[in-house]
Amino acid sequence: MGGPKPQLLAAIDVGTNSFHLVIAKVSSSGRIEVVTREREMVRLGKGGDDMREIDADAMDRGIAALGRMKRLADGAGAPLRAIATSAVREAANADRFLARARAEAGVEVEVVTGLEEARLIHLGVLQALPVFDKRLLLCDIGGGSTELLLGYRGETIDARSFKLGAVRLTDRFFGSGKVRGGELKACREHVRSVIAPFHHVIGEGAFEVAIGSSGTAETVARIAHARRNSAPMRTYNGFEISAADIHEVCDLLAATKPEDRVSIPGMDPKRADIALAGAVILDEVVTGFAMKSLVISDFALREGILLDTLSRFDGAEMHHLRDISRRSVRRLLEACDDETAHAEHVAKLATELFDETQVLHGLPADCREYLEAAALLANVGLFVSHSKHHQHSYYLIRNSDALAGLTDAEIEIIALVARYHRKGLPKNDHPEFARIRPDQQHIVRILAGLVRIAIGLDRRHDARVTGVAVRREKDGLSILAEAPPGTDLSLELYAADERRGLLAEALALPVTIASAQP
Repeated sequence: MGGPKPQLLAAIDVGTNSFHLVIAKVSSSGRIEVVTREREMVRLGKGGDDMREIDADAMDRGIAALGRMKRLADGAGAPLRAIATSAVREAANADRFLARARAEAGVEVEVVTGLEEARLIHLGVLQALPVFDKRLLLCDIGGGSTELLLGYRGETIDARSFKLGAVRLTDRFFGSGKVRGGELKACREHVRSVIAPFHHVIGEGAFEVAIGSSGTAETVARIAHARRNSAPMRTYNGFEISAADIHEVCDLLAATKPEDRVSIPGMDPKRADIALAGAVILDEVVTGFAMKSLVISDFALREGILLDTLSRFDGAEMHHLRDISRRSVRRLLEACDDETAHAEHVAKLATELFDETQVLHGLPADCREYLEAAALLANVGLFVSHSKHHQHSYYLIRNSDALAGLTDAEIEIIALVARYHRKGLPKNDHPEFARIRPDQQHIVRILAGLVRIAIGLDRRHDARVTGVAVRREKDGLSILAEAPPGTDLSLELYAADERRGLLAEALALPVTIASAQP
């Protein structure tokens, strides 16, 4: 995604409980000013354990909501980006939802991992509160998951995504519509046990400020504020709520019949049925991490999506966003591959080939970044075993918690390109390749074809091929290996020639490999 920064941007948070649209102006300094907000309670996900299926009615509601939000964004002339969270990433029929969103609502929904969700929320929070220079612990409670993140100066120190959400725990513990002491105790113990491993990561004194974002935190803050008989506030951004107030609100919700919660001052009527489960999660997080108070952020995932999108446009000055995905790829490379110099040289040659063949493949700039990442990570599977290491590379990339700044679809493309850097060609009887769309399959074929040739050109792992040039011939394409005069390139030319078939097939052009030396 390159080009000049747009004047308006739109983002949709496709959540488990609700869908949120935000349309914002982009200032000359790269900051955002919200001009429109819309929220629809969709209840896309349900289930007390794994959200294994989006039911037909929920899917219909979700597609209809996306269509309405898309029309609002189009009417404002704002490019739209939609991100889906736990309900979609866990659903077995997620592909059906994504296909309908594309075909019926005209919205390309991206699915992100829980850790990427936490990173995007963190971006939003940094725009809402002056906490960039403070070590912060962020808690965001959604309908299906809770994200905890320890951050400093825009960087994620550590983060976890837990299957704890207001909808999920309501279905599991309070599905009867009544609150019994045993159920409340069981809910608290469950939350406590799930978040316990993160206590060892955080440690005492690890953060200076605790922040709560999204609907549960704001609802608890509104109720606590109303209990003080204070005048209503226009915004709760920056509002500080004490741990004692959070505990009191939780007790109040537990003592109030579900049907009567809507009358509690400060309660959002649309959240009344799931408010207790959300409050229990918040109360246990605050207690477990010894937070004295919590500062509310009005910005969360949707605003983070805007900022991340803005950073992808050329010229955006995002001091802490520019190289997040590249740094995370580098961390995985260094953890799993002993020959980083070889990986870096292959990535250099592959991206040069991408640039030299741009007029032929016509892929956007984002694909160059996928290519670079895949070339760097192609051999991380050697960490597991040399045999079938290309398949191990796919698995490690696909399931790594280290990769940030990338959507689920982007990680899948990178993993597949790495998987096809050697051995068998992409085929539709390979389940992972068959699952992606035809346009994504084309991208994988082109990029994997480029990586194969680049790897061949560094066959001896000594960077003797210093660069590449491409010459379009009357009957095909010639790739020319550059090297100092007199350099023996026989092995490199042979290896690259053996690997040229996939690129030739993907470009529908004969490809030859030769030396640039006279």
